[in-house]
Amino acid sequence: MAPKARKRKAKEPEVKAVNSEDLKANGSADTQPKRSRVYGRNADAVSQALRRTVTNVVVVINPETPRRNSFEVSLVKEDGRTVELWSGIKKGPPRKLKFPEPQKVADMLKSSLV
Repeated sequence: MAPKARKRKAKEPEVKAVNSEDLKANGSADTQPKRSRVYGRNADAVSQALRRTVTNVVVVINPETPRRNSFEVSLVKEDGRTVELWSGIKKGPPRKLKFPEPQKVADMLKSSLV
């Protein structure tokens, strides 16, 4: 009878340690998946466009846990009402349709404030 073959141990994936100094030097670490970076980049672009349009606007990104694979822009008025400016939930594929053009959202903000 032939001897049993030994099973090899599976290689453990390397864990990348991230120092706070590396974060400061590079600005960010590659710990986020690509999907999160896309949403964050688009959120930054929209928030910058809103700040250019209305100088005293306060922009809050994800005050609550966001819905998966969604991108929405809402305006919360002073009396507490929420007005949805843009939603990409029912848009796409392709993926780029899920994100608004920042200037269009800024125009929508102007029209809803009037």
